[in-house]
Amino acid sequence: MMREDITVVIPSYNRPTALAVTLTGLCFQQYRDFAVVISDQSDLPVYRDASVQTAIRLLEKKGHAVQQLTNLPRRGLAQQRQFLLDTVDSPYCLYLDDDILLESFVLGNMLLAHQEEEIGFVGQAVIGLSYRDDRRPWEQAIELWHGRVEPEIVTPQHASWQRYSLHNAANILHVQEKLKLTPDTQKKYKIAWVGGCVLYDSEKLRETGGFEFWQEVPQEHAGEDVLAQLRVMKHYGGCGLIPSGAYHQEAPTTIVNRKFDIPKELAL
Repeated sequence: MMREDITVVIPSYNRPTALAVTLTGLCFQQYRDFAVVISDQSDLPVYRDASVQTAIRLLEKKGHAVQQLTNLPRRGLAQQRQFLLDTVDSPYCLYLDDDILLESFVLGNMLLAHQEEEIGFVGQAVIGLSYRDDRRPWEQAIELWHGRVEPEIVTPQHASWQRYSLHNAANILHVQEKLKLTPDTQKKYKIAWVGGCVLYDSEKLRETGGFEFWQEVPQEHAGEDVLAQLRVMKHYGGCGLIPSGAYHQEAPTTIVNRKFDIPKELAL
């Protein structure tokens, strides 16, 4: 049996309704060569939820292998992400949060960008549709890549760190509407990091340490995905893709203590 090109890895915690919606979005991707791994750390197993099971069964009916794993006790999100990485044997892995709804073009467009650039990762910024009428032109500066995507060093001390504001609210939606972009006219742009929907080259992520730093940080932390991206970007490059087809369900956050912000505490 041939391995899939992409493994979609989903960390899940106490959000069965959101997870069911996320999985349903995967059911209708135009690109079909992917498997799914869910790692649950919920107080009540998320796999008991009927809607989650329906979406899993539909994925399986469409030919996608779905692993339903449990990773307890909880040891922080960095450990959860490393646990997921250790399950991956495909060339690419999509880290997808459990509260993201994808349009049908997303996986195919992300893989196409990887094949064009051969970089460490590509991401689609998540859009909060409740902010659709909240226009913030002061946050919407975008730096498109012209030519090849190159490695970059980005740290909290660099001016490039301020790129993060482009991913607030519905800024990406407003920019892509202004530029009249469609999935067939995809552009790549410079980032600080991308949250929620990131497709990595699996080996490049491993070569830069993955999330092994989980053993160096307290269980309650934030920014583990940011540090991993910064390290990959330093060596191999990474970019955002516009238009984005990733929508944040805007469920309440499960991270309540953000005092230990990993990219500000650990060296790049």
